[in-house]
Order: sequence, then C-alpha cells, then structure tokens
Amino acid sequence: MQISDLPYPDPGVPDARSGPRFLLWLGRGQLGGQLKSLCWGMLHFTGVAALPYAVGLGVNAVVDREPNRLLLVGALLLAIGVAISVGDSMLHRTAVTNWITAAARVQQLLARKTAELGSALTRRVAAGEVVAVSTGDVEKIGWFVEAVSRFLAALFSVVLVCVGLLFFAPELGVVVAIGVPLIALSPLPLLPRATRRADVQREKAGKATELASDTVAGLRVLRGIGGEELFLGRYREASQEVRAAAVRSARMWALISAIQVVLPGALMITVVWYGATLVSDGHIAVGELVAAFSAVATLLYPLRHFQEIAMAYSFSRPSAKRAARVLSLNRTDAAATAAVEHLARTEPVRAPAPGGDLYDPRTGLLAPAGRFTAVVCGDPDLAGRLAERLGGHPMDEAAASDAGTDATQEATAGAPSVLLGGVALDELDLDTARTLVLVQDKDPVLLSGTLRELFDVPASGAVDSAAALGAAQCADVLDALLQSAPDGVEDPMDARITERGRSLSGGQRQRLALARSLVTDPEVLVLDEPTSAVDSHTEARIADGIAALRAGRTTVVLASSPLLLDRADRVVLVDEGTVAAVGTHRELLQREPRYRAVVTRETDEERGLGGAEPTELTELEEVLTEIEESA
Repeated sequence: MQISDLPYPDPGVPDARSGPRFLLWLGRGQLGGQLKSLCWGMLHFTGVAALPYAVGLGVNAVVDREPNRLLLVGALLLAIGVAISVGDSMLHRTAVTNWITAAARVQQLLARKTAELGSALTRRVAAGEVVAVSTGDVEKIGWFVEAVSRFLAALFSVVLVCVGLLFFAPELGVVVAIGVPLIALSPLPLLPRATRRADVQREKAGKATELASDTVAGLRVLRGIGGEELFLGRYREASQEVRAAAVRSARMWALISAIQVVLPGALMITVVWYGATLVSDGHIAVGELVAAFSAVATLLYPLRHFQEIAMAYSFSRPSAKRAARVLSLNRTDAAATAAVEHLARTEPVRAPAPGGDLYDPRTGLLAPAGRFTAVVCGDPDLAGRLAERLGGHPMDEAAASDAGTDATQEATAGAPSVLLGGVALDELDLDTARTLVLVQDKDPVLLSGTLRELFDVPASGAVDSAAALGAAQCADVLDALLQSAPDGVEDPMDARITERGRSLSGGQRQRLALARSLVTDPEVLVLDEPTSAVDSHTEARIADGIAALRAGRTTVVLASSPLLLDRADRVVLVDEGTVAAVGTHRELLQREPRYRAVVTRETDEERGLGGAEPTELTELEEVLTEIEESA
C-alpha cells in the first residue's frame, strides 16, 4: 500500500479485544510495507556496522604500507557510504509510508464505526474521547507501527557488529559481546514504571481534551449562565495535572536516556583501555583496536532505536487501548450476532415490501403504515432508548450500564429486534435499514457548510428543500442566515452555517435539523422531541406541516406536547417500558390518568383520587382550540 493508494478500499475488520492485539493486527495488515522497510533498514544499518571494520582495514593498510590494499579499502568505504545513504533515504520513505498508512487505516476504521453507530456513539463514549482517539492517538499508533521495522534493522546491525568483532578481534569482541546485551537490557527494570507514568499522562491528557471539547460544545450555554470562569478553572486545573504528569514521565525517560549514554561510554572506555593494553603487548594490531573503538562508537546509533521502540510502545499502548474500545462498540450484541448470521446465509435478507407496519416486540408499540403516531413516555431517557430501538439501535449491555437499572434490564433481556413489515431491522444491511427508517435525535448536529450542503443527503427526491423548510417553519432562519452572509450572497441556500450551528439559536437549529429529516423522506421517520426548543405557536404550525408533508408515510413522534399530540392520528402511552394505552389525544386525556399526568404536568396532589376535573379538561381543550385558530 502506497500513500497514493489511500484511502483503503476496505480497511478490514480489526481485532479490538485489547490494545496490544489491535497493534498486532495493524502490523499483520502491513507486512509488505514492513518487509520493505526492514530490507532498506538492513542495508542502511549493515553499512553502518561495516564502517568500523573498513576503517580498521584502512589503518592496517597504512601501518603495513600497502597502497593497493588502501585503494581497495577506499573503494569499499565508497560502497559503504552509498549503501548508508540509499538505505537511509529509502528507510525513511518506507517507514513514513507505514506510519501514514497505519494512521489512515485507523482513521477509516473510526470513521466507519462512527457512521455505523451514528448518534449512539456519543452516548457510549464521550465526544472529547472520540476527538482524542481520532487525532493524537492515531499519530502514536502510527509511530509504533513505523518504528518496528527500524528497530528490527537496528537489532540486526547490533548482532552483526558483535559477531563481526568476535572474528575480527576476538579478545575485544568478547568484551563487546558481553557489554552490548547488558546495555540493551539495562532499561528493562525501569520500563514498567515509565510505562505507568506514560499511561497516567495519557489518561490525564485525554480527560483534559474531553473537558476542552465538551466545554467548547456548550460554550453558548455556559455564557448564558455565566459559567465560563468555573469551567476555565476546571480546565486550568486539568492542564496543570497533565503538565505535572508529563514532567514525571519525562524524568523517567530522561533517566533511561542517560543510562543509554553512560553505559555505552563506560563500555567504550573499557574497550580502549583493554585494547591499548593488548596492542602494547602485541596481541592485536592497531587497526583492530581502531575497528573495535569505532564499532562501539557506532553502536550508539542503533541502540537509540531500542529506546525509541520502548517509548513508542509505551505511548501507543494506551492509545491503541482507547481506539480498540471505540472500535469494539456494536449497535447491540444481538445486532452483532445477527450480522454474523446474516453473513453465513447464502441469500441476503430482502428488504420488506413498502407499506409495512413498524412494531417493537419489547414494548408492544405498533406504528401503522402511513399513519402519524405519537408516543408519550414519562421518562425522557426511556423515550431516547425507544427512539434508538425503533431505528434498529437497541442499547447493548455495556452501553446501558451507565444509563441506569431499567436500561441494563432492557439490554440484558435479549429483546428481539424491531420489525418493519415483519422483517427484523437488525437482519438487514445497515445501509438498507437506514434508508427505510430514519431517527432524528433530540439533539441533532448541524455540520458546518452552506445550507445547500446541509440538505445534500440521501433522499427519495419526493420532497424538495423548499417544502421541507416550509413545513419546519424555517422562514426566519433563512432570513437570519442571509443577513449574516457575506456581500454577494443572495440565495439563503448559499449562506454558510457555522460549526454545529452555534450562530443559531436552539430552536433554529432544531428546525433546520427537522427540515433536513423531512427532505430525506424515508419510509419511516422517527422524531424524538422535534419541537422542544420552539414556542407554542410555531410548534402548532410545525405539527400541521409534519402531518401534511408526511401524509401517507409512517411517522412516529416521541413527545409530550399537547400541540403535537393533538395532530397525531393515534397516540400511544408507554409506561414502565410497555404500552399502557392507545387512543387519540383527547380520548386519553379523558380516560387515562397516567397520560394526563405526563401531558398536563399534574402533581400527585392535583390528581387526587379521581384525576383532573372535567372543567379542567375543558379549559385545556379551549386553550388548544385557541392556539389552533391563531396558528
């Protein structure tokens, strides 16, 4: 794989059981690139290792006054110089290629996982952690993959130098052969402590990144409540902890680096002292001493790669662990099992025929085809989990552990998938399932770009952007975008939206996201609290717009607003995880106290023993009628 061939057609299925397994999987996936880098590295380091012997031969030729042999040694030195230069250049090229391609593979895997999980990802992993994994962690993982081949080439050269000295100058070769392994292994007792300190530093840096990312995301809210100083103080404290951890980690690595300098220096002094004694006694020639001295001095270069591979692994292991944690997430354990079973089938599951009902066996919720169904849940968290289930994303056990007892029971109950037209959504290809059912989260995200780009989404083509914007009551949003647009922009569709739509109010962002969902025109549209940030009059017009634009299409809205509920064809009350009542909004107000408590926000004292009085219901109906007339 070359850089020009990126991105990968298929990045593969990673081994995300642990950080080391993920690193091993990455290495196996780049065997070709690693072998190329290793070969060029061996050429480079072999030249480096051969240089001392050539110098020793040259010294002996001068001492023996043999000019012909000196010329041969000069030619040998020239060849060694070419080998070192070419090997170094190509080693750098192939190593950097391994680094970039490994980082690109990890980024593609993360992007694919993000697309697979959708909005459920940030419920299971903090947004800041996702940012940290996709930026800094990717670089550290690529560093380790790139350093492996250079370390192996350096190891080869160290062995070559030691073995060569045993033949060239046996007396000194024994000293070097004993001393070099001791030098190479000397940092091992310190590596566990250095690794732990690096892990602490990486963990604190990750938390600081998460805090910064989450603070920036909520900056508008923080300014509204005057909480900037509070969060600034928290980030300042977190950054100081990162600094202190980095200093502690750097001290340990500085000690390891010092050992890698002091011990080779001691070995060099020993070789010179012992070699000088051997020369004076006539046991070895001067050229052999020069070769041994040069060999020990040369070893400082490959030995640095021993320290680098230790550092690369220490820093990349926690990064790989974080990446593996994100990549190990599945829509659900049941969804993963269904995917395996789906791959084992000889024939793929066919998409359901148009016009099928949406049914959730877990709660008993039925959304008839072509109808506008509203769902009322007393628990907002239950509503969010139900929306995920209706989109084919029921919460798995790992994700539910942080969401409370009910969520964990839901995840471990092994509930079957939601059915559309009798076909389980989890048995369909992810792309097919998302084409059929679209879920809009209660906190939708707007990406930066023009409004035209925002609406450039997969769609049936039956609903144009103008109709969707009109149904979502976005006229004031278009005016605001046009007013803030640069000179020369006359079409609001060409106006730019800032990152996450931060220049817009919460209600404006919510309406744009609703319009984007309406443009897609899926067979089933699930909306979770689509009007929670707008005023009542706008909400009433939006409810009419949704009902008109989605006529004949299956629409499910999870809400507790009477204005939306009154426009629905049927209303379903979900209480304690199961369907408790079905009817129209006004029917349920009259006969169902639990429904009335959620919709009217009655307290226990107000409900008393008999629920709301008929006069109270009449007053509520009069308010609804007044809003309808004004809308």
